[in-house]
Amino acid sequence: MTTAVTLAITAAPAQAAPGGEIIGYPGPDGLIWIAEQTGSSGFVSGGLSPRLDTFITFGCAGGGSIEVAFHLDNHPDRDPAPFTVDCPDSTPTRVTVPLGTALHGGFGARVTASSPSIRWGATVVQPE
Repeated sequence: MTTAVTLAITAAPAQAAPGGEIIGYPGPDGLIWIAEQTGSSGFVSGGLSPRLDTFITFGCAGGGSIEVAFHLDNHPDRDPAPFTVDCPDSTPTRVTVPLGTALHGGFGARVTASSPSIRWGATVVQPE
């Protein structure tokens, strides 16, 4: 049986984060918050609640782009396809991908920057 999953990706100019970060603090709903990182990197974590919606947001600035590969340890069939975010020179752009509910366990992301000077940030949230 093959299941097709469609994910909506939205891109928008970011609102200024209070501390000048690429992505501001997500509040108590955040499982991961990377305010700002430079160059290629990534993260791993766990603790997704199956009863809550899950959203991932990545943002960047500095010219160039980032490629994001996000992985759900217990749900590889629901991994979003790798996506690219174009990074303006100054004002950050953010992309949010809704992943839905019924997800649990660990997750991680690999971010590949087009140059070592690209600034990026990320959040994984599960709003109550």
